[in-house]
Amino acid sequence: MLRQFELIEKVRSYDPTADEALLNRAYVYAMRMHGAQKRASGDPYFAHPIEVAGILTDYRLDTATIVTALLHDVIEDTPVTRAEIDELFGEEIGELVEGVTKLSKLELSSEHLRQAENLRKFILAISRDVRVLMVKLADRLHNMRTLQHIASPAKRERIARETLDIYAPLARSIGVHRICTELEELAFEHLNPVARDAIGRRLETLRHDQGGAVSLVSGEIAAKLEAASVPARVFGREKNAYSIWRKLQRKSIGFSQLSDIYAFRVIVDTEEDCYRALGVIHRAWPSVPERFKDFISTPKRNNYRSLHTTVVGPRGMRIEMQIRTEAMDRVAEEGVAAHWRYKDKSYGFDLEHQKAAGGRDPLVNLRHLVQVLEHGGDAEELVEHAKLEMFLDQAFVFTPKGQLVSLPTGAMPLDFAYALHTDIGDTAIGVKINGELKPLRTVLQNGDVVEVIRGGKPVVPPDWRSITVTGRARSAIRRHIRQTEKEEFTRLGRATVDQTFEAAGKSRKDVSLRPALDRFAVATEEELFDAVGRGRVSPPQVLEALFPGLKADERRAAAARHRIEDGKSAKLYVRGGGLTGGISIHFDEHCSPVPGDRIVGIIDDDVKGLTVHTIDCERLASFEDHEELWRDLQWTPEAERNSIARAKLIATIRNAPGVLGQVCTIIGEAGGNIVQLRMHHRQADFFDVDVDVDVTDAKHLTHIAAALRANPSVETVDRRKD
Repeated sequence: MLRQFELIEKVRSYDPTADEALLNRAYVYAMRMHGAQKRASGDPYFAHPIEVAGILTDYRLDTATIVTALLHDVIEDTPVTRAEIDELFGEEIGELVEGVTKLSKLELSSEHLRQAENLRKFILAISRDVRVLMVKLADRLHNMRTLQHIASPAKRERIARETLDIYAPLARSIGVHRICTELEELAFEHLNPVARDAIGRRLETLRHDQGGAVSLVSGEIAAKLEAASVPARVFGREKNAYSIWRKLQRKSIGFSQLSDIYAFRVIVDTEEDCYRALGVIHRAWPSVPERFKDFISTPKRNNYRSLHTTVVGPRGMRIEMQIRTEAMDRVAEEGVAAHWRYKDKSYGFDLEHQKAAGGRDPLVNLRHLVQVLEHGGDAEELVEHAKLEMFLDQAFVFTPKGQLVSLPTGAMPLDFAYALHTDIGDTAIGVKINGELKPLRTVLQNGDVVEVIRGGKPVVPPDWRSITVTGRARSAIRRHIRQTEKEEFTRLGRATVDQTFEAAGKSRKDVSLRPALDRFAVATEEELFDAVGRGRVSPPQVLEALFPGLKADERRAAAARHRIEDGKSAKLYVRGGGLTGGISIHFDEHCSPVPGDRIVGIIDDDVKGLTVHTIDCERLASFEDHEELWRDLQWTPEAERNSIARAKLIATIRNAPGVLGQVCTIIGEAGGNIVQLRMHHRQADFFDVDVDVDVTDAKHLTHIAAALRANPSVETVDRRKD
């Protein structure tokens, strides 16, 4: 724990005009107010706000922010009031402390609404003053550093999950890479220790085998730049375990095939030197096609600026490089905190300095989220849309008049339309990309010129949500169609309740639903079914409310997940355009869609109905010239919450004793149920194994695949296309 004089000295080291008296009063006040309170570790509670303040001094934040960090828990955990803070420390600090306090209090509300309400109020608060976010991030970082002292495993998991889903992306959104990376690593350690340890062991082996090569490669790159009179610092760095885990999830490759475990950073003096260094490197070694990105001329939304390239470098190593100036490097690591400096004889955030450095308003990303909030929606949708806004990287496209529009990678024309204006999105009926008519499901590429074709009045089909990726577009679509969905959710809820009753040997028609209406605070049966359809109430909860004495095994049978199967009942799991009353739905055996996959439907005369495919299914190529057969589809809440589906994997594994058992154990520990397993192409070193496995959704399947790839005996894992 930082002692009082040490904290003040750290602040004065970057701000000699800091108000020492104010810092002293806040330090003593926090210790006195928290008194004998203890943390889960047994340490005095006042050590926590002092450590939070210490974290923020590492980012050279202003005195008001440091004082806020010292006081951030006094309103919540002691009898202190906002009025008392205003009187003792001023209204500015009072407002900041209250902002952080409101966020912390929301974490104590009910589990169902807690995360969404926390996020809602959080975004509204930090969109006004980024210092609230900086204090909250430092608060969460120290809590994660001491998370092991919390006794409850469920609570540790909840906090770690919230950190990974909300706080790390928020840190990334304002460019504070160091905090973001540490939060991800700490959360990963608690959420998936097996995978983290496996990756750690592989990295340790890699360090032993390649550690010397990294130093030699850095030296050769530096020598080439020096010979060309480009002064530079060059160093290699190892990527962290969580970023490797995410890559194993995204890419269908094994650990041994990852080419960028090590990345090399080239730090030069000026922006001009960045491009000169790039030329030297590309002349010295062949570049890898489509792996060059210029984030200097087109910065990321969090103001990150750098040149990225990949070359086949010395000793045939495939090398990922980042080329940037010292100033760009500081912004890349510290984000918005890099722009706290002197201006007009005062110390604080300098927006003009940030703009001069090539950046923009650090809160612009968060204001996009405010627009998402304004569109409303239920709690889980809010969290989903906000995560979309925070996680996705960028693509740059243009309007016909040359206006640059920044969109997430993978964005489609409707995302572009809603980025321009909600009315444009609501009235869009088609699109021209580079002068040619294209389907609305077309993924936009860097440099595309996009023209939205508009109709006379708003027409927003529900299936449009499946051809958007931004939270802004999805929330606007959701707002527009919300009123028209009630009947569908009510029908879905009624059907799933009836299924649950039937599984328990009961009939809904034989009982009054009044006890369930009272328990879930709804006025009518239609409202109850609507709540079930939207996932706010589960069918087993309705059953339990009406039959409180039901035996445990009967409740478990009723609560069992439903298997997604072909036929007319498949409409419980898939919805979208063209699903008429009697249509039969079939799931393509080639691509085996599971909930969470992006899906489309094809009207198929051979099966006298509609066949559901994943968006990347190879069989869709034969229907490219038959747009009239295509139907945009999406999964229902029932599919996403209460179902299982059959997925297919193919893995190439080492031919060694016990390896197949390891594979089965990994799948079982990840919650998958192996239905069938077949070995083929068995050779001396490797063999292939086909695995049919029951999973809950695409994310579950990706988790299983990534866990397999982290095993050193597994060479590759892919979804199988029969």
